[in-house]
Amino acid sequence: MNKQQFKAKVFSSIVKFYKFNNLLGKGDFVLVGVSAGADSVCLLHFLSVIAKKDNFEIAVVHVNHGIRKAAVKDKQLVQKLCKQLGLKFYTKKVDAKKYAKTKGLSLEHSARNLRYDVFLQFAKKHKANKIALAHHLDDHIETIFLNILRGTKAKGFLGIPVKRKLTSKIEIVRPFLAIGKKEVLDYAKHNDLKFLDDETNADDKFRRNWLRNTVIPMLEKKQPQIKKHLQLMSSDLQKFIKIK
Repeated sequence: MNKQQFKAKVFSSIVKFYKFNNLLGKGDFVLVGVSAGADSVCLLHFLSVIAKKDNFEIAVVHVNHGIRKAAVKDKQLVQKLCKQLGLKFYTKKVDAKKYAKTKGLSLEHSARNLRYDVFLQFAKKHKANKIALAHHLDDHIETIFLNILRGTKAKGFLGIPVKRKLTSKIEIVRPFLAIGKKEVLDYAKHNDLKFLDDETNADDKFRRNWLRNTVIPMLEKKQPQIKKHLQLMSSDLQKFIKIK
């Protein structure tokens, strides 16, 4: 796929999805969660491209979960990106291991809880009304499987919502849910974006990684369209189940 084909197919599909769902608009102040991974680096680039055209402001929030020594390099890369783009950079370190032990939660669940707490804290402090996160279609499918494994009612089959209110004034939005991981990596390649891989993503002791690396690829061998089928099911259910 050359750059023209990429722009016509991938970039335009993100723009179409973002506009169809009315995710961001004139006057919004958007905090973008950026970890240094491919997904969030690409999202930051995308939003920086369209922010001026659509008249909204963006700033960046980076969370160090206190799990990986390499997290120092993550912060440095995100900080450098913000400097290049002329964006405000907010960061905070948390102790996910301590939180997990105190609350009796998995490390993965604890990191997520703390991360969202930080996002909300900075949004309130700096009066942001939107928080943009880089979840993509593959994340959405993995979440449906995770909900099934945990035991879920019908709402669990909705996966990750495109947007969700955290408070009456602050909303999470996810512009990348229209594309999969492959398209995200294509985006990074065609825009010469540098990012860092989190080595823990290869560790199957985390249930999401096990689903991503082992279970879903195995199911795709038997049914190559399984992701598409789950996406269609999820979309249909959204017509009948309200997301709070």
